[in-house]
Amino acid sequence: MRICLVVPSVYGMRGDVRSVINLAAELAGRHEVEIISLKRHREKPFFPVDPRVETRWLVDMRPGVRHLLPSGQVRTEVALWRRLRALKADVLITTRPGLGVQAARHAPREMVRIAREWGRPSVAGPIRRFYPRLDAVVAAAPAGREEWTRLLGEAGPHVHLIPDALPSTPWPRSRMDNRIVAAGGRWVPGKAYDRLLRAFAIVADKRPDWQLRLYGGGPEEKRLRALVSDLYLHNHVYFMGTTPDLAGEFAKASIVAVTSRAEVLGMTVIEALGCGVPVVGFDSPRGPGEFVTDDANGVLVPEGAGEIEAYADALLSLIDDERRRKSLAAGALRGAAAHAAPAVAEQWEQLVAGLR
Repeated sequence: MRICLVVPSVYGMRGDVRSVINLAAELAGRHEVEIISLKRHREKPFFPVDPRVETRWLVDMRPGVRHLLPSGQVRTEVALWRRLRALKADVLITTRPGLGVQAARHAPREMVRIAREWGRPSVAGPIRRFYPRLDAVVAAAPAGREEWTRLLGEAGPHVHLIPDALPSTPWPRSRMDNRIVAAGGRWVPGKAYDRLLRAFAIVADKRPDWQLRLYGGGPEEKRLRALVSDLYLHNHVYFMGTTPDLAGEFAKASIVAVTSRAEVLGMTVIEALGCGVPVVGFDSPRGPGEFVTDDANGVLVPEGAGEIEAYADALLSLIDDERRRKSLAAGALRGAAAHAAPAVAEQWEQLVAGLR
């Protein structure tokens, strides 16, 4: 079976890209798998792609590359619909609402066409109009499935639930003996790393032998570094930069902190669980509670008044209770089992078999 996955850019540092690469690698053991990247803006993908997976790009956005077609969105859309109309595959999986609309409009109807969705689209009109032409929609979490079911209504395709996959390669595991709190992802406002820094200032004052390591990069870096300076956290908070092996870094930690206002993708949380590291997050709508069960594989802190102090107390409670940390770590490993690549790939194969 030939399976094609379409992504905006396989070259980026995003959780959905990581999820697609993991799934493609597992499926490539039994099928012909291709990833089509709408854009290419760097020489190599940020995350390594299994050599069995064929990778193509449609528009080269690297500096200095000249194009015959007009610049901008027009060039991208023309390249996409041309590729979709000529596509030879048994299964087409898109990974963004805009791509799903184009697949519904232009991809050959004889192939199975599935939209893999994480977040709710900002514009619902084209979705309601064109998604009924697709064979299925697949959400990654229960809340997402409910949202897409309401959005599409009775006229839309059935919305299935299949979790994101961890890599099938050997996975590092934390020994839970390092005095390290880790956090990783894009440094953007929605991730709310400022809440984490303010909470860790309380932690560092009471447990100065613990450190916070931040992995990633993004437009918030300057502001976050200034906040570290204002809070006198120079000797406690370390900016570690980007890494394609975030799991390897999480395995060095004893706690993973997530303070985002919404964790729609959740790959950071899933990777932490896979390393056997408990997660401390805010109990916000579409937050880490989609993946974390309070006091089973992590701790969820209520948002609102006094949230910074409450988050700091949650961190301190785990720092001071090694037995509880290790108990939650065992729960994290159990929770990560649902995201094992073979199990996730089998769910996709069963779905496709039913649709064909």
